[in-house]
Amino acid sequence: MSLHRRPLRLLALPAAAALLALAGCTPGDSGVTVDPPPAPPADVAGLCATLHEKLPETVAGLARSTTEPRSDLTAAWGGSAIVLRCGIPKPPKMADPKQEGVEVNGVGWLLEKTDDGGFRFTTGSRLAYTEVLVDKEHATDAGMLVGLSGAVAASVPVGISSY
Repeated sequence: MSLHRRPLRLLALPAAAALLALAGCTPGDSGVTVDPPPAPPADVAGLCATLHEKLPETVAGLARSTTEPRSDLTAAWGGSAIVLRCGIPKPPKMADPKQEGVEVNGVGWLLEKTDDGGFRFTTGSRLAYTEVLVDKEHATDAGMLVGLSGAVAASVPVGISSY
């Protein structure tokens, strides 16, 4: 990337942040505490690092937030409205054939309702399991999986994770 283009992007950021604030969205400029998953094997961590680089800057109209501690295994949008953790161990419910799931852009997601009224989506048939927690307020927007599925499909190959 040319250094001459960077100032143009930086000048656009305040305007984009103002638009998000006017739309009632959290601009994502404050840190969110997200516990990274236990240290996954190196190959899984590498896939998660690739995914981290390909994640969208906005999901469901919410700007990406900084996570604390900083990790290639975590990401968040709109504060803690949408939280992603990559490299989690295989969820026990993944083996239950009665569990509900959805497929978005070629990525299968296990669907679980959480106790607080939100949802947990977990990728299946990928070499690294990725979990997305969505709070109750944003749980009605299934469109948020579109951008995330594109990033997962582009960075985490199809397969069964041994982790």
